[in-house]
Amino acid sequence: MELDHIEGSGHNAGQKKGTYKELRENPYLLGLSAFASIGGFLFGYDQGVVSGVLTMESFAAKFPRIAIDSGFKGWFVSTLLLCAWAGSLVNGPVADKVGRKGSIEIAVVIFTLGSALQAGAVDLVMAFIGRGIAGFAVGMLTMIVPMYMSEVSTSGIRGTLVVLQQLSITLGILVSYWLEYGTQYIGGTRCAPDIPYTGGTASQRTFDPRFDVGPNGCTGQSDAAWRIPFSLQILPAIILGIGMLFFPESPRYYCMRDNEEAGIKALARIRRTSPDDEMVQKEYLSIKAEVMFEEAFNREKFPGKSGISLYLAGYTTLFSTLPAFKRTAIGCCVMFFQQFIGCNAIIYYAPTIFGQLGLSGKTSGLLATGVYGIVNTLSTLPALFLIDKVGRRPLLLAGAAGTFISLVIVGGIIGGYGSTLKDHPAAGWIGIAFIYIYDVNFSYSWAPIGWVLPSEIYNIGNRSKAMSLTTSSTWMCNFIIGLVTPGMLQTIGYGTYIFFAAFALIAFVFTWFVIPETKGKSLEEMDAVFGDTTAHEEKTRLYAIAASLGLEEAESAAYDEKEGKAVQIEATNK
Repeated sequence: MELDHIEGSGHNAGQKKGTYKELRENPYLLGLSAFASIGGFLFGYDQGVVSGVLTMESFAAKFPRIAIDSGFKGWFVSTLLLCAWAGSLVNGPVADKVGRKGSIEIAVVIFTLGSALQAGAVDLVMAFIGRGIAGFAVGMLTMIVPMYMSEVSTSGIRGTLVVLQQLSITLGILVSYWLEYGTQYIGGTRCAPDIPYTGGTASQRTFDPRFDVGPNGCTGQSDAAWRIPFSLQILPAIILGIGMLFFPESPRYYCMRDNEEAGIKALARIRRTSPDDEMVQKEYLSIKAEVMFEEAFNREKFPGKSGISLYLAGYTTLFSTLPAFKRTAIGCCVMFFQQFIGCNAIIYYAPTIFGQLGLSGKTSGLLATGVYGIVNTLSTLPALFLIDKVGRRPLLLAGAAGTFISLVIVGGIIGGYGSTLKDHPAAGWIGIAFIYIYDVNFSYSWAPIGWVLPSEIYNIGNRSKAMSLTTSSTWMCNFIIGLVTPGMLQTIGYGTYIFFAAFALIAFVFTWFVIPETKGKSLEEMDAVFGDTTAHEEKTRLYAIAASLGLEEAESAAYDEKEGKAVQIEATNK
């Protein structure tokens, strides 16, 4: 976040532009950010691809323990998430050492290796190792891509680009769902069409990979049905890796390395102008001012520390005072509720859930899952238009209420009808409809705002550490959900939905009483919310550093709450 992010200096000085006008005026920046968001697409794809693969009989025949043991199935899904948590934590120092572009390239290589191992897996060990390696890379990408997008963006469109990242995730899920719906037909949907099912109950037989496979293995559905979805994710990864070679490094990284010439050239490329342009020179000085501020902050807070010890010590500032603890708690709790409302439980196990609601056959389940992906993507779009108009709190409250009602209804239908749902198709379709309604309510609210709101409540000095902590917390919660959901669906059935509904209700109460509205608020106004003066003190020091570099405050317009005008302080050369 450069100086212009706070005050509208550099390329954003003067009259504030509309978001879409600024996007139209910066097509290169929009294209760069959209391309970098392929990292989010890879995350979404790897999230979604496993749900359909788990229903394929040829996969179950290859790895019967995953198909039979719900706990083992949870570990197969969650290995990616646990390793992603580790990847998101370690990538901060890596990005500072080799650069934002270099970190993305490393993640692409690791992801390609993990995807190749998953696609070519011949035993459980190979499958789990591949999933873990790919997960580590996904964690790296989810940490570094938003950072890169934020550092090359202008202040007026940063929020929109964060939502763009979430949209890319949903597109990845959507593509994986429909791709699997097609590949399941390779060789047929049955492993051994001539061998009757022996699993399940007498009234509802299911495939048992221990007994329903002939001596020659699957003579019907080919292994390609699940190997192709795993392998195709390598293609966008390679596109991302090659494409990033042609985009500039973050100017902030060069500034951190004291390479001013390269930093100005990179910024000029991004802004599509000459390195000698006056506005580029001023914007680079604003970036330099913030880098110098953070270095001074670290020297003052942690004298004598450097490298990893300094990086780790930075996390103590998140809990050093009560206001800092409140900010940290809100950021982590938002991410916690984002996961424990149950979004990824449905993404990972959608075909199983639709089967509980009476959809017979794997094809029908995958078709309904594909529709879920479409709803998921389209429902994210309203956030682009509403998040800065309606505000964060109203969307969070509406989303929590909608998901609570939907989950209670689905749980009630499954609990009330149980195994007789196939005999009551109307009830089953109502349940399916409310799964989609749940998705709509989650996708416009907690899905994007879970990423946006934490970035708005932290002050400059500890923002990067705070965002690292909130990102790692969502991965850990994601891991827990992926691990326990299959067992919950198998043992407590409808209680799974009531469990998630309870957290949706708690999220509503938490939002109502604890989460502040951040729409249009300056950092100083956030100080008033949390009862400290951190942002004001930081801004004073930041302007002192800016002045020492040749920038001064030329004019200011105070924030007018009634008219909704943001604080503007235009920086000009001395």
